[in-house]
Amino acid sequence: MTTGGPDFFVVKDVDGERDREAWIVWEEKGRYPNLIVELSSPSTIDIDLGPKKHLYEQTFHTPEYFCYNPDGSQLMASRYIELEPNEQGWLWSEEMDLWLGTWQGEIQRTTATWLRSYTADGRLMPTRAEAAEAEVARLGALLARHGVPNDDAASGNLEPQAGR
Repeated sequence: MTTGGPDFFVVKDVDGERDREAWIVWEEKGRYPNLIVELSSPSTIDIDLGPKKHLYEQTFHTPEYFCYNPDGSQLMASRYIELEPNEQGWLWSEEMDLWLGTWQGEIQRTTATWLRSYTADGRLMPTRAEAAEAEVARLGALLARHGVPNDDAASGNLEPQAGR
């Protein structure tokens, strides 16, 4: 049986700046993932909740395993015991100190139900693209307050314009 690797995983307290083509445990001082997320489908759900879950729990000793089935918008998790979702259906990750849950919206021009992370107080954590977009908007507003129109800022002309 070929199971492949996890779809997403987190290994805490390692050098995240080092380029890696793959995570190779024996090259990482025996470090296994602290958290694994599988993005399942009807063709993989039995493997994801069977052999893979067993491997991650029994061999890797991964503290948290989450399995998301987008077809049914179902999120399941295990910390060697089943976790109870909150009232929104989100599951708490002790390893990441955040909620994992679904979110309906558009990412990269695709509207769907996505698996997203939320802060402890329930705020949606932005993707890198969303954070960059928010920063561009913040900087544009800051420039505008200093008299630099957004079209000038985009073209690289950052000189304040008198009388505009």
